[in-house]
Amino acid sequence: MAALKIKKGASSHSAYNLRPTFSDVEEVHTLAVLVTNEPGVLARVIGLFSGRGYNIESLTVAEVDHTGHTSRITIVTKGKPQIIEQIKTQLGRIVPVHEVHDLTVEGPSVERELGLFKVAGEGDKRVEAMRLADIFRANVVDTTLESFVFELTGAPEKIDAFADLMRPLGLVEVARTGVAALARGAH
Repeated sequence: MAALKIKKGASSHSAYNLRPTFSDVEEVHTLAVLVTNEPGVLARVIGLFSGRGYNIESLTVAEVDHTGHTSRITIVTKGKPQIIEQIKTQLGRIVPVHEVHDLTVEGPSVERELGLFKVAGEGDKRVEAMRLADIFRANVVDTTLESFVFELTGAPEKIDAFADLMRPLGLVEVARTGVAALARGAH
């Protein structure tokens, strides 16, 4: 088998340049990782990220198959394309990991997050908070004479936008679940 030589100075767009070219732009990717539900698996997955200095922007974990003892870890991370590829490869090498899917590149997906927002205020601010909650279709799940707790489900951008609008109205505290995501379609 003859070795392929790449001519010095050859264009990176040449059909003979077999090395992948990666961008230097950081991208956000949503990874779905199916793992065996056993003690220590989450620590091993998180250890992969922390040990190499990768950041996790969102993390959700739940058992998805009680009889098969399988859990799904949804991770939103950010990095240059070559870092994302390294993460996926290294995740796939962890023994209790069954599957790694990059929902960002595999096709259309649906992402949702749940947020709880405690907003304290009186008078006009209280009325405005209720008006905005109605526009965003947020539910009031607790109320006192001084505060509300709103529940909002939607894309992470919607959760961010609601929080930004509630800050000047007396946003006291926010709790977020992290992203849950599924690929669209029958597969």
